[in-house]
Amino acid sequence: MSFDRLIMQKTTSSPVTLILIFSLLLSCCTPPEYADVVLYNGKIITVDGNFSIHEAVAVKGSKILATGKNDVILNLAGKPTKMIDLAGKTVIPGIIDAHTHPLTAAVSEHFQPIPDLHTINELLEWVKSEALRKEPGNWIIHPKFFATRLYEMRQPTIDELDSVAPDNPVFLNGSYGAMVNSMALEVSGITAKTTHQGIVKDAITGVPTGFIRGSASGLLKLPAPEKLDAKQKSGLLKKLFEHYNSVGITSICSGSGKPEDLRWYEALRDSGELTVRVYHNLYAPFGKNTSVDDMITALNNFDVTTGSGDSWVKVGALKIILDGGILTGSAYLRQPWGDRAADIYGITDPSYRGIINFSHDELVKIIAAANDSGWKFTAHVTGGGAVDILLDAMEEVNMKTPIRGRRFSIIHGNFYTPAAMTRMAEMDVYADMQPAWFYKDAELIHHVLGAERIRHFHPYKSLLDYGIMVNGGSDHMVKLDSYTAINPYNPFVAMWSVITRNTEKGSVFVSEEAINREQALKMYTINNAYASFEEDIKGSIEPGKLADLAVLSDDLMTCPTDSIKQIKVILTMVNGKIVYERGSM
Repeated sequence: MSFDRLIMQKTTSSPVTLILIFSLLLSCCTPPEYADVVLYNGKIITVDGNFSIHEAVAVKGSKILATGKNDVILNLAGKPTKMIDLAGKTVIPGIIDAHTHPLTAAVSEHFQPIPDLHTINELLEWVKSEALRKEPGNWIIHPKFFATRLYEMRQPTIDELDSVAPDNPVFLNGSYGAMVNSMALEVSGITAKTTHQGIVKDAITGVPTGFIRGSASGLLKLPAPEKLDAKQKSGLLKKLFEHYNSVGITSICSGSGKPEDLRWYEALRDSGELTVRVYHNLYAPFGKNTSVDDMITALNNFDVTTGSGDSWVKVGALKIILDGGILTGSAYLRQPWGDRAADIYGITDPSYRGIINFSHDELVKIIAAANDSGWKFTAHVTGGGAVDILLDAMEEVNMKTPIRGRRFSIIHGNFYTPAAMTRMAEMDVYADMQPAWFYKDAELIHHVLGAERIRHFHPYKSLLDYGIMVNGGSDHMVKLDSYTAINPYNPFVAMWSVITRNTEKGSVFVSEEAINREQALKMYTINNAYASFEEDIKGSIEPGKLADLAVLSDDLMTCPTDSIKQIKVILTMVNGKIVYERGSM
């Protein structure tokens, strides 16, 4: 029956017939839903529940419209549609980095480049060149220096630093430990009489060795940092995110900060310049001796909680610092550090296990306050002993108010035994891992702790086998280059390392803990979306999800294994907009 005959029917036609008439007219007049962008003739690795592979993907506005075969998706293209012929290249969901420090990384090389140092000699040459460049008395500072990553795996001695910079104070900042020269000690008033336990002294003479642990860095009379105005900071943050986009990163978790730090990301969002989605963890706003009631009051005074915000800028977990750092000899381990640690960290106490910042009871109070206030909770933990202490406290809280489903996590962790993994799986506690630490530091761990204890260092396969959600992040701190940054934030180097168990220096440790390519990609996409309660809107390429994706130079699933770490990103899309292009497709 033609439309004309339907329309000419008597008005006594049934309501059903009239509805049919108007529906047909409406469908005739409604234009088809054309895609804004179509990427076709490629390999679309969706990372959906079935890890489906498609030939093409269509984008409408900020979201994925459809995926499928070329002929189906090409039917969604109209005259205004931007067509991208992938020419066989691979597309993956946008990379999500589970742990970065963007506000410090962004400004880290604004005033001068940070050297990429590999040996004691390279370090001393750099210090010498800085001494020649600076006026006597001016500080020489490396903002993030880990001596254990040098070829020699040791700190420079105070005499070595004095020999190249006798007239300038030197500060090599290692986060949870540092190395300084005699001039730095002198201008800071630190002597053999200084009683702070973080000032490491010669066992015989009692004279400070120049190695400083933990909070003792606060004794240094460092110069005030050079200031930047808001416009400069925003510009540097935008530039950092362009670097992130260039390696396929479309979302990050900002590892820690204050509520007011959110304004930097929100300002870029509001101006339309934000090209990376930010999930921002907040430091716990209380001390060790704060009561539970005062903790809850402090949390309520935040005026935000986990999940506050939108798809661009969102409040993450509440975070504490439980122990120190594995690279500075202050991580809290399950057993004493061993004889070899003395030469590297200046540890002479045979019973030394590291530092711990909270007691069991204090941890229980903090975790309970976070749980009762609706926060996701996480903690910086670098040693296995601290992992166990944290899990003990979580278990006590869990007995009263279950934490399963709250997606609590352990940042770093590093050393996971079967007993620890069993408890994590029971409480649904995530492992927030940084493969760059294995890539950079496994030789050190093997040297200090030996072959048996390294078996529990970054056990990726075991974590997954126990049913633990593993999140992949970089802990990027300073330097802008994705390969030489401290720590490297190139996701393909990280994936290569967990797939091969290879390190930067060419060693292979505990090869049975290697995971496959699919698992590695999930660590940096859908797993991290789960960590921020956003698996319904990102982390995979599926209709209705945000159009965040990356086009790769090589097929991550099939390229030669050693080519994984060399993969380049050809194009990155965030929110349906192209934010990075290496060149023409």
